[in-house]
Amino acid sequence: MRSPLRYSDWILNLLVAAAISTVVNFSYVLLLIVDQRVEQQRPAREHLVQRPDEGRLTITPDGHGYVVYENGDSIYAPMNRIRRLGLADGDRLVVNLLPNRTAGAHPMLSEVRKRNGADFDYSTVFNRPSAGADITVQLLYYLVLSFVLLAVTAIRRKEPSQSLVRTSFAGIVVAVALYFVAPVIDWRTGHIVLNFSTGRMFDYMLLLKWTFAVVVSLLYGRIYTLISQRQAVVLENERLKNENLTTRYNMLVGQINPHFFFNSLNSLAMLVREKQDEKALTYIDQLSYTFRYIIQNGQCTLITLGEELKFVEAYSYLFKIRYADKLFFDIDIAPEYREWLLPALSLQPLVGNAVKHNTITRANPFHVSIRTEGSWLVVSNPKVPKLTPEPSTGIGLSNLCNRWRLITGCEVVIVDTEREFTVRMPLQKSSLS
Repeated sequence: MRSPLRYSDWILNLLVAAAISTVVNFSYVLLLIVDQRVEQQRPAREHLVQRPDEGRLTITPDGHGYVVYENGDSIYAPMNRIRRLGLADGDRLVVNLLPNRTAGAHPMLSEVRKRNGADFDYSTVFNRPSAGADITVQLLYYLVLSFVLLAVTAIRRKEPSQSLVRTSFAGIVVAVALYFVAPVIDWRTGHIVLNFSTGRMFDYMLLLKWTFAVVVSLLYGRIYTLISQRQAVVLENERLKNENLTTRYNMLVGQINPHFFFNSLNSLAMLVREKQDEKALTYIDQLSYTFRYIIQNGQCTLITLGEELKFVEAYSYLFKIRYADKLFFDIDIAPEYREWLLPALSLQPLVGNAVKHNTITRANPFHVSIRTEGSWLVVSNPKVPKLTPEPSTGIGLSNLCNRWRLITGCEVVIVDTEREFTVRMPLQKSSLS
Protein backbone atom coordinates (compact mmCIF):
# COMPACT_ATOMS: atom_id res chain seq x y z
CA MET A 1 0.00 0.00 0.00
CA ARG A 2 1.46 3.33 -0.93
CA SER A 3 1.16 6.54 1.00
CA PRO A 4 -0.07 9.68 -0.76
CA LEU A 5 2.59 12.08 -1.94
CA ARG A 6 3.06 15.06 0.34
CA TYR A 7 3.31 18.64 -0.88
CA SER A 8 7.09 18.58 -0.36
CA ASP A 9 7.29 15.40 -2.47
CA TRP A 10 5.50 17.11 -5.36
CA ILE A 11 7.91 20.04 -5.18
CA LEU A 12 10.92 17.71 -5.06
CA ASN A 13 9.66 15.68 -8.01
CA LEU A 14 9.06 18.87 -9.98
CA LEU A 15 12.61 20.07 -9.31
CA VAL A 16 14.09 16.71 -10.28
CA ALA A 17 11.97 16.64 -13.45
CA ALA A 18 13.22 20.13 -14.32
CA ALA A 19 16.81 18.96 -13.83
CA ILE A 20 16.27 15.91 -16.05
CA SER A 21 14.64 18.05 -18.76
CA THR A 22 17.57 20.47 -18.66
CA VAL A 23 20.14 17.68 -18.91
CA VAL A 24 18.28 15.98 -21.76
CA ASN A 25 18.12 19.19 -23.77
CA PHE A 26 21.57 20.47 -22.82
CA SER A 27 23.18 19.04 -25.95
CA TYR A 28 20.30 20.46 -28.01
CA VAL A 29 20.97 23.93 -26.61
CA LEU A 30 24.65 23.53 -27.42
CA LEU A 31 23.77 22.53 -31.00
CA LEU A 32 21.62 25.65 -31.36
CA ILE A 33 24.49 27.79 -30.13
CA VAL A 34 26.88 26.07 -32.53
CA ASP A 35 24.42 26.49 -35.41
CA GLN A 36 24.12 30.18 -34.65
CA ARG A 37 27.89 30.58 -34.67
CA VAL A 38 28.12 28.66 -37.93
CA GLU A 39 25.48 30.93 -39.43
CA GLN A 40 27.48 33.94 -38.27
CA GLN A 41 30.60 32.52 -39.90
CA ARG A 42 28.85 31.78 -43.20
CA PRO A 43 29.42 34.30 -45.96
CA ALA A 44 26.87 37.10 -46.29
CA ARG A 45 24.23 36.91 -49.03
CA GLU A 46 26.14 39.33 -51.20
CA HIS A 47 29.19 37.07 -51.06
CA LEU A 48 27.29 34.03 -52.34
CA VAL A 49 28.05 32.94 -55.87
CA GLN A 50 25.02 33.52 -58.09
CA ARG A 51 24.45 31.29 -61.06
CA PRO A 52 21.95 32.86 -63.46
CA ASP A 53 21.17 29.84 -65.65
CA GLU A 54 18.65 27.18 -64.79
CA GLY A 55 19.49 23.60 -63.90
CA ARG A 56 17.42 20.47 -63.25
CA LEU A 57 17.46 18.76 -59.83
CA THR A 58 18.17 15.04 -59.80
CA ILE A 59 17.69 13.23 -56.47
CA THR A 60 19.52 9.95 -55.92
CA PRO A 61 17.95 7.01 -54.05
CA ASP A 62 19.88 7.90 -50.87
CA GLY A 63 18.19 11.32 -50.71
CA HIS A 64 21.06 13.48 -51.86
CA GLY A 65 20.84 15.41 -55.13
CA TYR A 66 22.57 17.40 -57.84
CA VAL A 67 21.49 20.38 -59.88
CA VAL A 68 22.64 19.45 -63.41
CA TYR A 69 23.14 22.07 -66.13
CA GLU A 70 23.07 21.69 -69.93
CA ASN A 71 26.78 22.35 -70.21
CA GLY A 72 27.47 19.38 -67.94
CA ASP A 73 28.16 21.33 -64.72
CA SER A 74 26.56 20.09 -61.50
CA ILE A 75 25.99 21.47 -58.04
CA TYR A 76 25.68 19.26 -54.97
CA ALA A 77 22.38 19.59 -53.04
CA PRO A 78 22.57 18.14 -49.46
CA MET A 79 19.75 15.83 -48.41
CA ASN A 80 18.72 17.93 -45.43
CA ARG A 81 18.44 21.04 -47.59
CA ILE A 82 16.34 19.18 -50.15
CA ARG A 83 13.98 18.05 -47.39
CA ARG A 84 13.76 21.39 -45.65
CA LEU A 85 13.05 23.26 -48.87
CA GLY A 86 10.57 20.67 -50.09
CA LEU A 87 12.36 20.17 -53.39
CA ALA A 88 11.35 17.38 -55.73
CA ASP A 89 13.15 15.37 -58.37
CA GLY A 90 13.01 17.19 -61.73
CA ASP A 91 12.54 20.71 -60.32
CA ARG A 92 14.11 23.43 -62.47
CA LEU A 93 16.14 25.64 -60.14
CA VAL A 94 18.08 28.90 -60.20
CA VAL A 95 20.35 28.86 -57.16
CA ASN A 96 23.09 30.60 -55.23
CA LEU A 97 26.23 28.66 -54.36
CA LEU A 98 28.51 28.62 -51.40
CA PRO A 99 31.99 29.81 -52.45
CA ASN A 100 34.52 27.01 -52.56
CA ARG A 101 36.85 27.16 -49.58
CA THR A 102 39.32 24.71 -51.04
CA ALA A 103 40.50 24.34 -54.58
CA GLY A 104 38.81 21.57 -56.53
CA ALA A 105 35.92 21.24 -54.11
CA HIS A 106 32.50 20.43 -55.59
CA PRO A 107 30.18 23.51 -55.53
CA MET A 108 27.27 23.25 -53.04
CA LEU A 109 23.79 24.65 -53.19
CA SER A 110 23.14 27.41 -50.64
CA GLU A 111 19.86 29.07 -51.65
CA VAL A 112 17.14 28.63 -54.22
CA ARG A 113 16.13 31.82 -56.00
CA LYS A 114 13.67 30.35 -58.48
CA ARG A 115 11.91 27.03 -58.86
CA ASN A 116 10.20 26.04 -62.09
CA GLY A 117 10.32 29.62 -63.35
CA ALA A 118 8.76 31.28 -60.23
CA ASP A 119 10.50 33.16 -57.45
CA PHE A 120 11.12 30.85 -54.51
CA ASP A 121 9.15 31.96 -51.42
CA TYR A 122 10.71 30.52 -48.27
CA SER A 123 7.78 31.55 -46.07
CA THR A 124 5.34 29.26 -47.92
CA VAL A 125 7.67 26.26 -47.98
CA PHE A 126 9.41 26.32 -44.66
CA ASN A 127 8.14 28.13 -41.59
CA ARG A 128 10.49 26.83 -38.92
CA PRO A 129 9.72 28.03 -35.38
CA SER A 130 12.23 30.22 -33.64
CA ALA A 131 15.00 28.55 -31.66
CA GLY A 132 13.50 29.93 -28.44
CA ALA A 133 10.07 28.46 -29.16
CA ASP A 134 11.59 25.12 -30.14
CA ILE A 135 13.71 24.74 -27.01
CA THR A 136 10.81 25.92 -24.80
CA VAL A 137 8.53 23.20 -26.19
CA GLN A 138 11.25 20.58 -25.75
CA LEU A 139 11.95 21.62 -22.17
CA LEU A 140 8.25 21.56 -21.28
CA TYR A 141 7.71 18.14 -22.87
CA TYR A 142 10.58 16.45 -21.04
CA LEU A 143 9.59 18.22 -17.84
CA VAL A 144 6.09 16.72 -18.11
CA LEU A 145 7.48 13.31 -19.12
CA SER A 146 9.88 13.14 -16.17
CA PHE A 147 7.36 14.53 -13.69
CA VAL A 148 4.68 12.00 -14.68
CA LEU A 149 7.16 9.13 -14.44
CA LEU A 150 8.30 10.29 -11.01
CA ALA A 151 4.68 10.55 -9.88
CA VAL A 152 4.23 6.91 -10.90
CA THR A 153 7.49 5.50 -9.53
CA ALA A 154 8.76 7.86 -6.81
CA ILE A 155 6.15 7.05 -4.17
CA ARG A 156 6.21 6.28 -0.50
CA ARG A 157 5.13 2.76 0.40
CA LYS A 158 4.09 1.28 3.69
CA GLU A 159 5.18 -2.16 2.53
CA PRO A 160 8.76 -2.44 1.20
CA SER A 161 7.76 -5.60 -0.66
CA GLN A 162 5.99 -3.70 -3.43
CA SER A 163 6.97 -5.07 -6.81
CA LEU A 164 9.72 -3.18 -8.62
CA VAL A 165 8.77 -4.88 -11.87
CA ARG A 166 5.14 -3.78 -11.57
CA THR A 167 6.06 -0.17 -10.85
CA SER A 168 8.66 -0.06 -13.62
CA PHE A 169 6.21 -1.60 -16.08
CA ALA A 170 3.59 1.03 -15.22
CA GLY A 171 6.20 3.76 -15.73
CA ILE A 172 7.27 2.35 -19.10
CA VAL A 173 3.66 2.11 -20.29
CA VAL A 174 3.11 5.77 -19.40
CA ALA A 175 6.41 6.74 -21.05
CA VAL A 176 5.55 4.92 -24.29
CA ALA A 177 2.19 6.69 -24.42
CA LEU A 178 3.95 10.03 -23.98
CA TYR A 179 6.48 9.08 -26.68
CA PHE A 180 3.72 9.05 -29.29
CA VAL A 181 2.75 12.63 -28.42
CA ALA A 182 6.29 13.99 -28.26
CA PRO A 183 6.64 17.37 -30.03
CA VAL A 184 8.90 17.18 -33.10
CA ILE A 185 9.59 19.42 -36.08
CA ASP A 186 8.18 18.07 -39.31
CA TRP A 187 11.02 18.27 -41.85
CA ARG A 188 8.50 18.72 -44.65
CA THR A 189 6.81 21.82 -43.21
CA GLY A 190 9.01 22.95 -40.35
CA HIS A 191 6.03 23.03 -37.99
CA ILE A 192 6.04 21.57 -34.48
CA VAL A 193 3.76 18.53 -34.59
CA LEU A 194 3.09 15.44 -32.50
CA ASN A 195 5.33 12.47 -33.16
CA PHE A 196 2.60 10.06 -34.25
CA SER A 197 1.57 12.40 -37.10
CA THR A 198 4.98 12.51 -38.79
CA GLY A 199 5.09 8.96 -40.13
CA ARG A 200 8.64 8.67 -38.77
CA MET A 201 7.99 7.21 -35.31
CA PHE A 202 11.56 6.17 -34.60
CA ASP A 203 13.55 9.35 -35.03
CA TYR A 204 16.89 8.42 -33.53
CA MET A 205 17.46 11.77 -31.79
CA LEU A 206 14.01 11.76 -30.22
CA LEU A 207 14.40 8.12 -29.22
CA LEU A 208 17.79 8.81 -27.64
CA LYS A 209 16.54 11.76 -25.59
CA TRP A 210 13.32 9.97 -24.60
CA THR A 211 15.25 6.86 -23.49
CA PHE A 212 17.63 8.91 -21.37
CA ALA A 213 14.77 10.74 -19.65
CA VAL A 214 12.88 7.49 -18.99
CA VAL A 215 15.89 5.61 -17.60
CA VAL A 216 16.96 8.47 -15.32
CA SER A 217 13.39 8.99 -14.07
CA LEU A 218 12.90 5.29 -13.32
CA LEU A 219 16.26 5.05 -11.56
CA TYR A 220 15.58 8.12 -9.47
CA GLY A 221 12.08 6.82 -8.69
CA ARG A 222 13.54 3.56 -7.41
CA ILE A 223 16.24 5.33 -5.38
CA TYR A 224 13.65 7.69 -3.91
CA THR A 225 11.43 4.75 -2.96
CA LEU A 226 14.31 2.94 -1.24
CA ILE A 227 15.29 6.07 0.66
CA SER A 228 11.66 6.66 1.67
CA GLN A 229 11.36 3.07 2.88
CA ARG A 230 14.52 3.44 4.91
CA GLN A 231 13.26 6.67 6.45
CA ALA A 232 9.93 5.01 7.17
CA VAL A 233 11.73 2.16 8.95
CA VAL A 234 13.72 4.64 11.04
CA LEU A 235 10.58 6.58 11.96
CA GLU A 236 8.72 3.37 12.74
CA ASN A 237 11.55 2.21 14.99
CA GLU A 238 11.47 5.52 16.82
CA ARG A 239 7.71 5.27 17.18
CA LEU A 240 7.99 1.73 18.52
CA LYS A 241 10.68 2.79 20.98
CA ASN A 242 8.50 5.60 22.27
CA GLU A 243 5.48 3.31 22.42
CA ASN A 244 7.56 0.70 24.21
CA LEU A 245 8.72 3.22 26.81
CA THR A 246 5.16 4.48 27.27
CA THR A 247 3.85 0.94 27.57
CA ARG A 248 6.49 0.01 30.12
CA TYR A 249 5.73 3.11 32.13
CA ASN A 250 1.98 2.42 32.09
CA MET A 251 2.68 -1.20 32.94
CA LEU A 252 4.73 -0.29 36.00
CA VAL A 253 2.21 2.35 37.06
CA GLY A 254 -0.56 -0.24 36.74
CA GLN A 255 1.35 -2.88 38.68
CA ILE A 256 2.88 -0.88 41.49
CA ASN A 257 -0.30 0.96 42.41
CA PRO A 258 -1.30 2.30 45.82
CA HIS A 259 -4.35 0.04 46.08
CA PHE A 260 -2.28 -3.14 45.72
CA PHE A 261 0.43 -1.76 48.02
CA PHE A 262 -2.00 -0.79 50.79
CA ASN A 263 -3.80 -4.12 50.57
CA SER A 264 -0.47 -5.88 50.91
CA LEU A 265 0.43 -3.82 54.00
CA ASN A 266 -3.00 -4.54 55.51
CA SER A 267 -2.51 -8.27 54.98
CA LEU A 268 0.94 -8.07 56.58
CA ALA A 269 -0.47 -6.08 59.50
CA MET A 270 -3.12 -8.76 59.99
CA LEU A 271 -0.48 -11.48 60.20
CA VAL A 272 1.51 -9.46 62.70
CA ARG A 273 -1.55 -8.77 64.87
CA GLU A 274 -2.42 -12.47 64.85
CA LYS A 275 1.21 -13.19 65.77
CA GLN A 276 1.67 -15.51 62.80
CA ASP A 277 5.36 -14.77 62.65
CA GLU A 278 6.33 -17.47 60.18
CA LYS A 279 3.63 -16.47 57.73
CA ALA A 280 4.53 -12.80 58.22
CA LEU A 281 8.18 -13.45 57.37
CA THR A 282 7.18 -15.53 54.36
CA TYR A 283 4.79 -12.78 53.30
CA ILE A 284 7.54 -10.18 53.55
CA ASP A 285 9.85 -12.36 51.45
CA GLN A 286 7.20 -12.90 48.78
CA LEU A 287 6.23 -9.21 48.76
CA SER A 288 9.88 -8.23 48.43
CA TYR A 289 10.40 -10.73 45.62
CA THR A 290 7.27 -9.47 43.84
CA PHE A 291 8.35 -5.85 43.85
CA ARG A 292 11.95 -6.71 43.00
CA TYR A 293 10.79 -8.79 40.02
CA ILE A 294 8.51 -5.99 38.78
CA ILE A 295 11.24 -3.36 39.03
CA GLN A 296 14.03 -5.51 37.56
CA ASN A 297 11.96 -6.75 34.64
CA GLY A 298 10.37 -3.42 33.78
CA GLN A 299 13.09 -3.03 31.13
CA CYS A 300 13.12 -6.68 30.08
CA THR A 301 11.44 -7.83 26.90
CA LEU A 302 11.39 -11.63 26.95
CA ILE A 303 11.75 -14.01 29.87
CA THR A 304 11.34 -17.76 30.30
CA LEU A 305 7.99 -19.14 31.34
CA GLY A 306 9.68 -20.82 34.31
CA GLU A 307 10.86 -17.48 35.71
CA GLU A 308 7.45 -15.91 35.12
CA LEU A 309 5.81 -18.79 37.03
CA LYS A 310 8.11 -18.17 40.02
CA PHE A 311 6.85 -14.61 40.08
CA VAL A 312 3.22 -15.78 39.83
CA GLU A 313 3.77 -18.09 42.83
CA ALA A 314 5.03 -15.16 44.91
CA TYR A 315 2.35 -12.82 43.60
CA SER A 316 -0.46 -15.32 44.16
CA TYR A 317 0.76 -15.97 47.71
CA LEU A 318 -0.05 -12.34 48.57
CA PHE A 319 -3.62 -12.90 47.43
CA LYS A 320 -3.92 -16.26 49.20
CA ILE A 321 -3.18 -14.59 52.51
CA ARG A 322 -5.97 -12.07 51.86
CA TYR A 323 -8.41 -14.71 50.60
CA ALA A 324 -7.49 -17.68 52.79
CA ASP A 325 -9.16 -20.90 51.57
CA LYS A 326 -11.21 -18.88 49.07
CA LEU A 327 -8.77 -18.29 46.19
CA PHE A 328 -6.91 -21.02 44.34
CA PHE A 329 -4.46 -21.02 41.42
CA ASP A 330 -4.53 -24.13 39.27
CA ILE A 331 -1.17 -24.24 37.46
CA ASP A 332 -0.63 -26.97 34.88
CA ILE A 333 2.42 -26.27 32.73
CA ALA A 334 4.02 -28.90 30.50
CA PRO A 335 7.72 -29.18 31.50
CA GLU A 336 8.97 -28.82 27.91
CA TYR A 337 7.52 -25.30 27.71
CA ARG A 338 9.17 -23.90 30.85
CA GLU A 339 12.15 -22.68 28.79
CA TRP A 340 9.95 -21.04 26.16
CA LEU A 341 9.74 -17.27 26.20
CA LEU A 342 7.09 -14.63 26.77
CA PRO A 343 7.13 -10.90 27.57
CA ALA A 344 7.94 -10.34 31.22
CA LEU A 345 5.06 -9.54 33.58
CA SER A 346 2.41 -10.98 31.26
CA LEU A 347 0.60 -12.94 33.97
CA GLN A 348 0.43 -10.21 36.63
CA PRO A 349 -2.34 -8.08 35.01
CA LEU A 350 -4.41 -11.18 34.25
CA VAL A 351 -4.20 -12.49 37.84
CA GLY A 352 -4.78 -9.01 39.25
CA ASN A 353 -7.86 -8.40 37.07
CA ALA A 354 -9.32 -11.80 37.89
CA VAL A 355 -9.15 -11.06 41.60
CA LYS A 356 -10.23 -7.44 41.23
CA HIS A 357 -13.40 -7.94 39.20
CA ASN A 358 -14.88 -11.14 40.65
CA THR A 359 -16.61 -12.13 43.87
CA ILE A 360 -14.49 -14.41 46.07
CA THR A 361 -16.28 -16.10 48.99
CA ARG A 362 -15.79 -19.18 51.12
CA ALA A 363 -19.06 -20.56 49.81
CA ASN A 364 -17.90 -20.11 46.23
CA PRO A 365 -14.13 -20.49 46.06
CA PHE A 366 -12.55 -18.81 43.06
CA HIS A 367 -10.15 -20.67 40.77
CA VAL A 368 -7.69 -19.09 38.32
CA SER A 369 -6.33 -21.56 35.76
CA ILE A 370 -2.84 -21.14 34.27
CA ARG A 371 -2.00 -23.88 31.81
CA THR A 372 -0.39 -24.70 28.49
CA GLU A 373 -2.32 -25.93 25.47
CA GLY A 374 0.33 -26.86 22.97
CA SER A 375 2.58 -23.83 22.59
CA TRP A 376 -0.11 -21.51 23.94
CA LEU A 377 -0.15 -20.20 27.49
CA VAL A 378 -3.78 -19.99 28.61
CA VAL A 379 -5.12 -18.07 31.60
CA SER A 380 -8.81 -18.41 32.40
CA ASN A 381 -11.21 -17.75 35.24
CA PRO A 382 -14.96 -18.00 35.75
CA LYS A 383 -16.93 -14.75 35.63
CA VAL A 384 -18.52 -14.00 39.00
CA PRO A 385 -19.05 -10.23 38.84
CA LYS A 386 -19.10 -8.26 42.06
CA LEU A 387 -22.37 -6.63 43.12
CA THR A 388 -20.54 -3.30 43.04
CA PRO A 389 -18.14 -3.45 40.08
CA GLU A 390 -14.65 -2.11 40.57
CA PRO A 391 -13.75 0.85 38.32
CA SER A 392 -11.66 -0.27 35.40
CA THR A 393 -9.66 1.68 32.80
CA GLY A 394 -8.74 -1.36 30.70
CA ILE A 395 -5.12 -0.17 30.62
CA GLY A 396 -3.70 -3.44 31.96
CA LEU A 397 -5.21 -5.69 29.30
CA SER A 398 -4.60 -3.16 26.54
CA ASN A 399 -0.95 -2.84 27.55
CA LEU A 400 -0.58 -6.60 27.57
CA CYS A 401 -1.89 -6.91 24.00
CA ASN A 402 0.27 -4.02 22.79
CA ARG A 403 3.40 -5.47 24.41
CA TRP A 404 2.86 -8.89 22.84
CA ARG A 405 2.34 -7.34 19.45
CA LEU A 406 5.38 -5.06 19.86
CA ILE A 407 7.80 -7.64 21.25
CA THR A 408 6.74 -10.89 19.56
CA GLY A 409 4.79 -9.73 16.52
CA CYS A 410 1.97 -12.08 17.59
CA GLU A 411 -1.53 -11.32 18.78
CA VAL A 412 -3.05 -12.20 22.13
CA VAL A 413 -6.42 -13.96 21.75
CA ILE A 414 -9.13 -12.91 24.20
CA VAL A 415 -12.28 -14.99 24.58
CA ASP A 416 -14.90 -13.29 26.75
CA THR A 417 -18.08 -15.28 27.23
CA GLU A 418 -20.91 -14.92 29.73
CA ARG A 419 -19.44 -17.58 32.00
CA GLU A 420 -15.68 -17.45 31.50
CA PHE A 421 -12.90 -15.04 30.62
CA THR A 422 -9.93 -16.57 28.77
CA VAL A 423 -6.69 -15.13 27.44
CA ARG A 424 -4.49 -17.18 25.08
CA MET A 425 -0.86 -16.11 24.53
CA PRO A 426 1.47 -17.78 21.96
CA LEU A 427 4.77 -18.72 23.59
CA GLN A 428 8.01 -18.10 21.70
CA LYS A 429 10.48 -20.94 21.31
CA SER A 430 13.86 -20.18 22.78
CA SER A 431 16.93 -20.62 20.59
CA LEU A 432 18.48 -22.60 23.45
CA SER A 433 15.59 -25.02 23.82
